[in-house]
Amino acid sequence: MFARFPKPLAQGSTIAITAFSSGVSEAGHARLDLVLRDLKTKGYRVIEGQCLRSNVNSVSGSAQNRADELMRFLLDPSIDAVFPPWGGEYAMELLPLLDYAALRRVSPKWILGFSDVSTLAVALTQKLNWVTVHSANLMDLHNGQRDPLTAQTLTHLRLADRQWFDQQSSAYFQRDYIDFTAQTDACLNLTEPTHWQALDGSPDVVMEGRLLGGCLDILFHLAGTEYFDLAQLRQRWRDDNIILYLENCEMSIPELKRALLNLVMRGVFANVAGVVFGRNAGPEACHGLTYRCVLHEIFDSVKFPVLLDADIGHLPPNLCLMNGAKARIAFKQGKASVRQWRP
Repeated sequence: MFARFPKPLAQGSTIAITAFSSGVSEAGHARLDLVLRDLKTKGYRVIEGQCLRSNVNSVSGSAQNRADELMRFLLDPSIDAVFPPWGGEYAMELLPLLDYAALRRVSPKWILGFSDVSTLAVALTQKLNWVTVHSANLMDLHNGQRDPLTAQTLTHLRLADRQWFDQQSSAYFQRDYIDFTAQTDACLNLTEPTHWQALDGSPDVVMEGRLLGGCLDILFHLAGTEYFDLAQLRQRWRDDNIILYLENCEMSIPELKRALLNLVMRGVFANVAGVVFGRNAGPEACHGLTYRCVLHEIFDSVKFPVLLDADIGHLPPNLCLMNGAKARIAFKQGKASVRQWRP
């Protein structure tokens, strides 16, 4: 059984906005209004949920209310996509509250974003075979963005059957977080040179397979559960290779090492053709042990390639990566190209 793509977005498509993790407090409403207006100028119909414009204890509402609203949008045949404004902390609360049997009877919808969005995105790919998207968050997507990876995010969701799209690694990335409440129309501040690397120092690496991944801070908690099981996915995808992509948001070096050891012990890396790490947004060292040292300890003995410092995660820009889609990643001397296609 192959992954199920949502129907291509088009002018007139309906996008529902709900915060199934962190909501948007009043200070962020001006930015939210800006990106929603920009969606409408692109020709999309926008519906706002009730779990959106508040953020108390890092959530937009109770777990049950967030789950109920998400289910209502996912089951509604008039809705083509469900976008959260951004990630957060507690999307995991929703996973056991969703009715997956009901969702199997409806057409898939686009889910988009990074950070805690990947909690839901990976679970829907695992449980339902839906293609979901790891990409820039909705709050990054306003018409003033000039970075091509960010600006083209929604364009890739227009992909039709038997079509493909290419992306190139960025030239520069953003190191410091931008406060949207201080500058409503802020764009990415791309100041640092991008330089992908191969962990073993290889100048050229090629990976092919189906994509899956997201925020390591979250996914290591789900490893081996019904929501993130690579061995089961490989069987379902007829033993297609899996390219696993991960990024560290805020784990310390000891936490990162424990998270990766957890994945090793659960056999996650036994089912991959390659691993791609986004830029590390967490600490770089602790008591003499560095981020790079941890990766060498975990991966120096493996037979698959490992790439680092990719355009994935909390140091944007972000590639648009479709969980479940076939992809080819070609790395050469610090740069990379990514091709994805829809069978």
